Amino acid sequence: MAEEDIPMEEGGEDNKELEVAPALIAIHPSQKSLAVAVGSDLRVYDLHEGCALSLVDESCKSYHKDSIRAIQYGVNGQLFVSAGDDKLVKIWSSNSWHCIGTICCEKRVSAIAISNDGLYVCFADKFGVVWLINLEEKDGIFSLVNEKAVPMLSHYCSIITSLEFSPSGQYIVSADRDFKIRVTMAPKRPLGGAHEIHCFCLGHSEFVSCLDFVSSPDCQEGFLVSGSGDSTVRLWDITTGSLLDTCEVGAKAGLLESNEKEEGNFYAVTDLSAVPECTTIAVAIQSFKGIILLSCNISVKSLSITKMISLSGEAFIPTCLGISMSENVLWMIMGISKLQGLDCSSLIRIRAISGIKQSNEEEPIVLEDSEVPGGKKLLDKLQGSISIQENAYLAASEALKKAMSSLLIKKQYSVVNREIRKRTRNDRKLKQ
Repeated sequence: MAEEDIPMEEGGEDNKELEVAPALIAIHPSQKSLAVAVGSDLRVYDLHEGCALSLVDESCKSYHKDSIRAIQYGVNGQLFVSAGDDKLVKIWSSNSWHCIGTICCEKRVSAIAISNDGLYVCFADKFGVVWLINLEEKDGIFSLVNEKAVPMLSHYCSIITSLEFSPSGQYIVSADRDFKIRVTMAPKRPLGGAHEIHCFCLGHSEFVSCLDFVSSPDCQEGFLVSGSGDSTVRLWDITTGSLLDTCEVGAKAGLLESNEKEEGNFYAVTDLSAVPECTTIAVAIQSFKGIILLSCNISVKSLSITKMISLSGEAFIPTCLGISMSENVLWMIMGISKLQGLDCSSLIRIRAISGIKQSNEEEPIVLEDSEVPGGKKLLDKLQGSISIQENAYLAASEALKKAMSSLLIKKQYSVVNREIRKRTRNDRKLKQ
């Protein structure tokens, strides 16, 4: 494609309708409930009671009106947060599923994180700013201290793709599409801002898509693992910013040939999930119909592939992963919103794998629908019972791949085109 034919870079509201959003999944730490988001639809299933839950928002604010881009439970499972393209951050009590509060943002939200004590909710917008919401707890009931978020830290005009608090709560880790991972000291007074950058973790050659922590009883702070558009998973020591090891998951999975890499045809790591109380990491990668299991050797600080689990019989390419702290089951979801010509609400598929913990002697087993916790009743409530053709899932996977590339891979322009874009950009303020 000639440079003059390259479409305008994302970021403007005019390109919003071209974006599609992946389906998301989140699991309560004790697997009490499971939440799924696709488009603006948020669905929650109570695994203990065996029924779908109704979300209640008694405020004057509306439910989500546009694609949800991030969902997350708090560490203790009492809070649940959802946010996305409608510029709303909604905080829910996961006990009653009443909305505690809704925060209106200036920009679309790209990532969220909940502090380990549950008293702060952080969210990042597409301009690269991380905002903070303060909560208080009384007799197990949370409420907002103030209904307006305050800025906490910022990446320089770069979309933040992932946010994580370290296991000790000492650091806030943020990643962006400009290949950077920033480690920031968590301040004693977060409302005053997080101004002390501890270090940067630099080494990825494409956007950083996801973060998580691997820890063990001997290493409570743990090590950071990151996935990227460069088809690698990297291991970091965030106390020094040192790169400890790199695992070329795309190449080792047989997806990425050398000539493809030279042409820039990357198979991005779309999500990863470190198994709690274990050194196993589950990885989802574009175009791979299954997951890859990595093992982190804490003593020698290395990563290695231990198993590739293919989901044969269907075109299932996970878009999001989740695992609870108490159960030995990895949950996966495939789905997409805003796909032209297809019923997006039915383009959801949930799968589960048991025996995922490395310390467990049993081999990982891909569960049939009837064997999934909650069984077919859960699947009917969360994904629907409509049968979808394989080509529809493949089309959804390809659409998501293009959308992810368009959103996170920065375009290159000639000097002439750059000047044209400056004159025609849609964020210029008109003089009064």
